[in-house]
Amino acid sequence: MILHNATLPDGSRHDIEIEDGRVAAFHPPSPGESAGLVLPPLIDGHIHLDKTLLGLPWVPNQAEGNAVADRIEAERKVRAERTVSETETGANLVKQIVASGTLHMRCHVDIDNQLRLRNLRAILEVRERFRDLVTIEIVAFPQSGVARSPGTAKLLEEAIAQGADLVGGLDPVGIDGDLDGHLGTIFGIASRRGVGLDIHLHDGGEGGLAQVVAIAQRTKALGLNGRVAISHAFALGSVSKELTLSTADLLADAGVAIMSHGPGAGTMPPVKLLKEHGVEVFSGSDNIRDAWSPFGNGDMLERAMMVGYRANFRHDHELLLAFEMVTAAPARVLKLKNYGLKVGGPADLVVVDAGSVPEAVATRPRRKLVMKAGRVVARDGALV
Repeated sequence: MILHNATLPDGSRHDIEIEDGRVAAFHPPSPGESAGLVLPPLIDGHIHLDKTLLGLPWVPNQAEGNAVADRIEAERKVRAERTVSETETGANLVKQIVASGTLHMRCHVDIDNQLRLRNLRAILEVRERFRDLVTIEIVAFPQSGVARSPGTAKLLEEAIAQGADLVGGLDPVGIDGDLDGHLGTIFGIASRRGVGLDIHLHDGGEGGLAQVVAIAQRTKALGLNGRVAISHAFALGSVSKELTLSTADLLADAGVAIMSHGPGAGTMPPVKLLKEHGVEVFSGSDNIRDAWSPFGNGDMLERAMMVGYRANFRHDHELLLAFEMVTAAPARVLKLKNYGLKVGGPADLVVVDAGSVPEAVATRPRRKLVMKAGRVVARDGALV
């Protein structure tokens, strides 16, 4: 296959030759109509496949308040009334996501003393079913806390043994009320099992910032640099610039990455400031049509736009940063090998009608073509 007169992310034009599932060569562009803007595959760095209700009739949000604890309790009621399995709804979402050009994702899977490993087994089944379309990295996520959900620590360790790739965490102070106990437990599992961590941290203000600092310090002390991420980290956007700057340097030194999905109402980490101080910043969908949020569709170009909108990105170099947060940055966090458009690399790519990456972020055009290992898997926003 040859994609004629294609525009690459750097603005150059080439004919892209594809052979045996790989990019064989870049040739001088042919005259005539352009194939479009060719992008590397999009990456969702934070998604909850087991939570989605996609495929069910509309389920109204039942949370009585906006606190994390309120939403946890509301979700318990919703999942008790499910009529379709997490395997089926998760599969529905994977198909929608792949059609939008996402070929890699990090999925947080709920584990607690009620669910036990049920959701993990469901998403392991989804991962196996779609292994030829998308890579799914799984985080064993203690959605109900660790101390608040007795027995969960043991279940997290068992989840890693059964196929989860990372250990998760959740608001050590806000949910568990025990910073050292919570971090000691999850970092202990990670150290014993030789895996990384991705920790949900919603707590804001200086109290939340103290938890960010504690995570960075523990990461460095245990030699886990480059293997730990903090998801949301609202505290970084709710304290003084001076405190954020000093914490950014700690994060960079410890190699702790920050994930932000461009939250609608919550404070958002200062993406540009963190990036300028050497912190890896990436993005993800977070909740999609579930008990936590009625919104979301898994389109990572749209997510890049939302991050840019929240961060007040208006210039092309800023929109390029938003694009990096859904491509190269999460590729580094997930440690993907041979990611990107290069000779000899896998022919995993996305084609859109846009003249440049900033235009693609701003306009979120429909995906003309999605290719995995040289095989067309989606056209015009739908799986083939």
